[in-house]
Amino acid sequence: MWEMTRVTSNPPEGTPCWVDIGVPDLDRAKAFYGALLGWEFADAGAEAGHYNQCTLDGEPVAGMMPNPEDEPDEYWWGLYFAADDCDAAAGRAADAGAEVVAPAMDVMDLGRMAVLRDPQGAQFGLWEGRAHPGSRIVNEPGSFVWNELVTPEAGPACDFYQAVFGYELEPMPGDMDYTVLRRPDGRYIGGVQGGSGITLGNGGSQVPSWTTTFAVGDADTAVRTVREGGGTADSEPVDSPYGRYAAVRDPFGVPFNVMKPAPEQQ
Repeated sequence: MWEMTRVTSNPPEGTPCWVDIGVPDLDRAKAFYGALLGWEFADAGAEAGHYNQCTLDGEPVAGMMPNPEDEPDEYWWGLYFAADDCDAAAGRAADAGAEVVAPAMDVMDLGRMAVLRDPQGAQFGLWEGRAHPGSRIVNEPGSFVWNELVTPEAGPACDFYQAVFGYELEPMPGDMDYTVLRRPDGRYIGGVQGGSGITLGNGGSQVPSWTTTFAVGDADTAVRTVREGGGTADSEPVDSPYGRYAAVRDPFGVPFNVMKPAPEQQ
């Protein structure tokens, strides 16, 4: 379903291309994710709000920053989709019912971004890369390998993202309400999971949200490292056709998944 990839240019529109997180304790977050995913950190300085690029083998794979809110209800990994034209993609999203959280803006010479909430309330970003195309490494241990939207209303969510990015929808067989999203060229880019009673975030809310899965070398070891670093596990590692994975949370309650992809998926 995925390939190990080193990214050297802007990925096709609609491809997840970057994730970042705002945290209440930057040093603690660095220690946790550094131990878990092997990241090092490059601080852009006070003029950039101490935004840190999380690097793997010297290449940026994610972002981390102090949360600017005094008393946020919860924290989460924010997902950005590649956009050929950020303004045009934001316009399509707004036309399809999205709320504009932050209108399209330039980020120095790195790119142009916008932040929106889909009609069900899940927040996401758009990124038109210039000097910075996004994550330079994906689908390898220490980088993201999958992203999925968890929402009580999967059907309308699928329709929304199809309208914005032109995705093909591939419902999974069986009782689980799960639809795989594919780019127009057929490449899998993520999924949408539906169902009632879904709990997300460190506040125990049921707000729809994109959840990131990070690849690891060993899922069981990763869960132990999560716990040793002050995080928790929502589930023990289990095997799937795509790899061995577990749902975990960092010390601030942020949900994400860890997965050792199955050999046939690599």
